[in-house]
Amino acid sequence: MVAMEFGCKILMLFSMLVLGKAEVYIVRVEGEPVISYKGGVDGFEATVVESDEKMDVNSEKVTSYSRYLEKKHDMLLGMLFDRGTYKKLYSYRHLINGFAVHISPEQAEILGRAPGVKSVERDWKVRRLTTHTPQFLGLPTGVWPTGGGFDKAGENIVIGFVDSGIYPHHPSFATYNEEPYGPLPKYKGKCEVDPDTKRSFCNGKIIGAQHFAEAAIAAGVFNPEIDFASPLDGDGHGSHTAAIAAGNNGIPVRMHGYEFGKASGMAPRARVAVYKALYRLFGGFVADVVAAIEQAVHDGVDILNLSMSPNSPPATTKTTFLNPFDATLLSAVKAGVFVAQAAGNGGPFPKTLLSYSPWIASVAAAIDDRQYKNHLILGNGKILPGMGLSPATHANRTYTMVAANDVLLDSSVMKYSPSDCQRPEVLHKNLVEGNILLCGYSFNFVVGTASIKKVSETAKSLGAIGFVLAVENVSPGAKFDPVPVGVPGIVITDVSKSMELIDYYKISTARDWTGRVKSFKATGSIGDGLIPILHKSAPQVALFSARGPNIKDYSFQDADLLKPDILAPGSLIWAAWALNGTDEPNYLGEGFAMISGTSMAAPHIAGIAALIKQKHPHWSPAAIKSALMTTSTTLDRAERPIQAQVYSGSETVTLVPATPFDYGSGHVNPRAALDPGLIFDAGYEDYLGFLCTIPGINAQEIKNYTNSQCNYTLGHPSNLNTPSITISHLVGTQTVTRTVTNVAAEETFVITARMAPAVAIETNPPAMTLRPSASRKFTVTLTVRSVTGSYSFGEVLMKGSRGHRVRIPVVAMGYDRYYTGYPKDLGPSRVVHFTSEREFVHLLHEGYPMVVAFTIRGNYTKHLDKVLEEAAVEFYPHVKFMRVECPKYPGFCITRQKKEYPFIEIFYSPEQAPNQGRVADPNITKYSVKVLPFNYDLSAYGFREFFKRHGIQSSDPK
Repeated sequence: MVAMEFGCKILMLFSMLVLGKAEVYIVRVEGEPVISYKGGVDGFEATVVESDEKMDVNSEKVTSYSRYLEKKHDMLLGMLFDRGTYKKLYSYRHLINGFAVHISPEQAEILGRAPGVKSVERDWKVRRLTTHTPQFLGLPTGVWPTGGGFDKAGENIVIGFVDSGIYPHHPSFATYNEEPYGPLPKYKGKCEVDPDTKRSFCNGKIIGAQHFAEAAIAAGVFNPEIDFASPLDGDGHGSHTAAIAAGNNGIPVRMHGYEFGKASGMAPRARVAVYKALYRLFGGFVADVVAAIEQAVHDGVDILNLSMSPNSPPATTKTTFLNPFDATLLSAVKAGVFVAQAAGNGGPFPKTLLSYSPWIASVAAAIDDRQYKNHLILGNGKILPGMGLSPATHANRTYTMVAANDVLLDSSVMKYSPSDCQRPEVLHKNLVEGNILLCGYSFNFVVGTASIKKVSETAKSLGAIGFVLAVENVSPGAKFDPVPVGVPGIVITDVSKSMELIDYYKISTARDWTGRVKSFKATGSIGDGLIPILHKSAPQVALFSARGPNIKDYSFQDADLLKPDILAPGSLIWAAWALNGTDEPNYLGEGFAMISGTSMAAPHIAGIAALIKQKHPHWSPAAIKSALMTTSTTLDRAERPIQAQVYSGSETVTLVPATPFDYGSGHVNPRAALDPGLIFDAGYEDYLGFLCTIPGINAQEIKNYTNSQCNYTLGHPSNLNTPSITISHLVGTQTVTRTVTNVAAEETFVITARMAPAVAIETNPPAMTLRPSASRKFTVTLTVRSVTGSYSFGEVLMKGSRGHRVRIPVVAMGYDRYYTGYPKDLGPSRVVHFTSEREFVHLLHEGYPMVVAFTIRGNYTKHLDKVLEEAAVEFYPHVKFMRVECPKYPGFCITRQKKEYPFIEIFYSPEQAPNQGRVADPNITKYSVKVLPFNYDLSAYGFREFFKRHGIQSSDPK
């Protein structure tokens, strides 16, 4: 008996150990999900959904087959593992066939070898991609009236939000001033009940509310006190995105006693369905997000907004279009759901997109025509520009300025970074009262441990007349958005202007021999920053907005598909906020927030798509996306080409002409999108054809993720019928085909095209007439004229006799030779300079057959040497690495090398690393390497024999 009891304890302890190191895995198994099941299992009828059709989730055949799949998941786990050693979190049955389970790595290995298991993938995290815009977009006068006015805009359309939840008590989602919302039989979602108040989260406007946190709980990061085990938004992000897309019309935006205007969603009458899968402290997990997406499609949403993306690539696929996230969304689109996803906030650098697939509308962020500016007038008459959404100090008066570091209670408080002005208790109230408090903008503001809101509260509690926040140096990741405050305040964002302020303060402030202030003589006044300035140079592509080119795999190979798709407002967007929201420290406790991100751009498109869906209820997701893209504009309000914000060499922001890699097809034009004339339609089979046409892709991998065979291809990925054309490797001449469908009255279209000089473009036929609902093909032929090493941009324009204008962007890069797939030819050698390992990896990802020659100086850069060599073995077989080490006397060693081996460049520039190559942070050092193609004629250097000795083969492909 004792032995048995001891054995049970050991078994229990073993089970605890197994679970103690367990992780969440997403498992895909053989067998069709509901959406694509064509029959074949005894006793279960086919449930397959034709492209763009809704699932009848209440039908007996769907519910029975769904239960069958779930039982199979449970049986598989039960046969492999003892009860208590695992926990199944979700069964995925409708869009993909699989489940999420909490098991140990050893169990995951066993599961991966089990019959019928396609893949076992460790879960990974997702992150958030964090009004005046209805007027800017022309909705009140040009769009809402066509559907019966704002009080009908979006009627009976359901927009699903997979986000951080919702604050249901906000007036943007209230129903007390609205016409009652009736039942909507097509929507099958449920409403959770608030565990504290026992009240439903739904009110008719909010038609569904659920939360998904099983993976977060299993990972041990979920705290119900902070994260809320309900759809309640504890972050703010979810309420904000929902209000942008579908918030009520005409809601006053009031803060600090001032009204900043009226807020409205794009489709103010649309219903809101909440699927909470993001949380305030840790973001979210793909397992929870996939479950939320599956539930949303099952419930019957029309539009799905995703202001998020995975943190990192998945482990089991290198193809961007086949990660579990995008594969699930492909099934959602097959079910007729339009998906808008934030493109990412990694701009302005190339290849930073986090939304890849053609079945998704990837949305870039624009700056609209509203700016908030302010100024500080110094006592010496100088006027310093800045940013401050605040009232002015009293007119015709100046006030003494006192620096926080000069009004400390005692020197011991220096450990609290008093210049941040976050702690009023460490400052001398008698010295601050009635004066302007001068503070410093430190890195704490970037990481969120300090906020402008807190500076304002400090100034107010000490009786200051206002505050000035001086930026003395720009930290990486700093962004200067105007923040509404209740007292006069301004942030001097220009470092040179901040230095002028500090110099004036120093000169004007008398001190004794110890440095203590004897008298404060610096004076100033703060202007009125509450009135926005409207400018005609809008829209512009926001600095943070992710840029193309799109990539087809996680080795960063360019894809023959344009991304982003479209540009929408995403900078300084006013919308609802959760009172307990913590995503932005400057808006703690506030009912509204003005924030920026492609997270804000995506719901603009989701809301506008709802308006299109309302007018054209039978259109496919591809048709809606086509209408948005082909009617967009590439011109700003002043009729000039749209510009994009980028960094100049000195890390200051400047403007350059934007390209399709910045804005896709252009900036959204909602009025035109309701009546596009022609559409470029595509469905599930077309997307499968696209996947099956990608060079080098594994057909079995496609089958694993889509449950479909590669029965046909498109000949070339660029033949997918999208409203854009991209050829990443154009050699000689290539012809692509597009099919358009007329969604208006009979009309004749004249087709013209233009392209940058390096690539010639022709279209055929030159004109065509289409009857209502008729479809016609046309071809676009691109020919390389000259090889420039960069992309060429152009467009195809179809002008209709009834006034429709249909435009699609064209993108191509020309090459001399064509290699089947990768790698590709580089041409003459070149020296490439870069400032981070990431930039160098991008160079490797370009796929050139090349030798990378570099010098290692001592032991301090061995880490990068290791990175390069490991990468070469796994990812870059087309790259040969030539290394010469200089462990001692690097200066002499490199000088000698440059004489003996002129093809080798110094690994990093001496002026950036004066101490023999020792650098504190290798990621901020300027590097340079010389890149030599395999087929480069080295005889000019006399080193062909040298390469032979070192096993580096030279070739000259024809």
